[in-house]
Amino acid sequence: MQTLNEDQFYLKQNIQVEPLVNGWYAWFHLIPPATSALNFLERHVAIMESYVDAPLLHAAAVCNPAMRGGPFIDLKGKRVDEVSCLLEDSTEKNQHIIEFARAIRELQHLLINKAKGQSLESLYQEVPEILRGYVELAYDLFNNPTFRFFESLLYKSPYYAIASQSVRLSEIVKDADRPFILSTPRLNEKGNVNLTIPFKTAALDDLFRMKKTAGSVDRLVKELEVGAEEEKIFRAFFTKEEPAIYEGYNGKDMRIRYFGHACILIESNGVSILMDPVLSYTYESDISRYTYEDLPDTIDYVLISHSHQDHILLETMLQLRHKVKNIIVGSNIDGALQDPSLKLAFQNMGFKQVIELREFDEITFPGGSITTLPFLGEHHDLLIHSKLGYLIKIQDRTVLSIADSCNIEPKLYERVYELIGDVDVLFLGMECEGSPPSWVYGPLFPAPIQREFDQTRRGRGCDFNEGMDIIRRFNCTEVFVYAMGLEPWLRYILGLQFSEESHPMMQARKLVSVCQSEGRNAELLFGEKEICKLNNAPETV
Repeated sequence: MQTLNEDQFYLKQNIQVEPLVNGWYAWFHLIPPATSALNFLERHVAIMESYVDAPLLHAAAVCNPAMRGGPFIDLKGKRVDEVSCLLEDSTEKNQHIIEFARAIRELQHLLINKAKGQSLESLYQEVPEILRGYVELAYDLFNNPTFRFFESLLYKSPYYAIASQSVRLSEIVKDADRPFILSTPRLNEKGNVNLTIPFKTAALDDLFRMKKTAGSVDRLVKELEVGAEEEKIFRAFFTKEEPAIYEGYNGKDMRIRYFGHACILIESNGVSILMDPVLSYTYESDISRYTYEDLPDTIDYVLISHSHQDHILLETMLQLRHKVKNIIVGSNIDGALQDPSLKLAFQNMGFKQVIELREFDEITFPGGSITTLPFLGEHHDLLIHSKLGYLIKIQDRTVLSIADSCNIEPKLYERVYELIGDVDVLFLGMECEGSPPSWVYGPLFPAPIQREFDQTRRGRGCDFNEGMDIIRRFNCTEVFVYAMGLEPWLRYILGLQFSEESHPMMQARKLVSVCQSEGRNAELLFGEKEICKLNNAPETV
């Protein structure tokens, strides 16, 4: 038991953290300067203008299940004046960001209209002035014009909107239906504390460290620049009650814990590996789950499969920054608008050891290894490299996690099998309908994508047939379907709510049933799950 001084407290386990950019929930594309600028102008500004003009239309759309996850503000048609003020204030402060976004669009149209296969040298003189020196013009091998950013340089420019970053703290007591992050700004609420600090602020580590180790609230008030009017609320976020003691796993075999969606913790021989961290807070609920309290004090490796908001949740990552030794990410297409660098984004948010890997790179540790594997599909046929599957080997057991990778070309897995052989445990994503490209990537296109193309280029995971091909090919003895967005604390991230009759659910349950009939241990995961591998035999807890 820790003896506390008079000014020492713990941060309560149910304090919700929302990283914001211009008052909007910060997902990955709001960090890189180019994608952030385009999302601000063509997503946030457009949605706010629409809401101010027709709030009741938005209120009706939010209530329509067919429009769930669409560009509609979830404020019940109210608080129009506050949205109008946010719109006016953010556009006034970000005129240079708006000009930057418009310059990107102008450059796209310049290349469409004038780059016909001839030398591009003369076109540099026509690049919008504020982009000059930040871009390189090029053709692909089909003579289609394109460009790339010098992305490291952009992070050192006025167009990295660090001044627009803030962090909002509040107390959460239930699986609340938080507004969808892509379509509803975060307005001031009673009981919130707004910290107008950038994400890289080191004092945030001191704050989140206090979930396990008591510290001084007086010091945090100064370091985090808590306003006088919010200090009383801020102090109420702390307690003298000691947190639960974490019971780690130090065996030579492995313990696997499922935290919800695609978040998996693997522990073996003192090494911890956390995949796609998206965590719930600790509060009373009918649904049992692992939370931040169930993580080790040190996480050796965080593995990021890809950059979608349900696999790289900044809300979670900022709270783990102080305890993470290494973050593993896929290498991007350098400077490509649709594939910004994960490594640069993390580094500019204050993460230190970020390791960028390509397919079939390997990291070894005592008793095991992590091998990166190809990740196919899910990204709407866009050329994106920063996506990876992971093969974790501990002693003679293997775990394959492929997140939302889709088996659209079985020949790939045939070739992978020749290299890695049989797999003991498979984690397979089966959200097999998926969103259209406009949902996440819409602001990046030079013009709205045609509806017929938008509806066919779904970002989906495996269906039954595609999943069974993988399972049988790798002779998996245990199969866990995950990354389905089923947990209620995830709805604000994905905007999903499946019924038992939903096509993905029917496909997933069919796969589980067939696997079980073939003698495999199979399950559709929900809430929490512990899987132990002991003495070469599976034991499920």
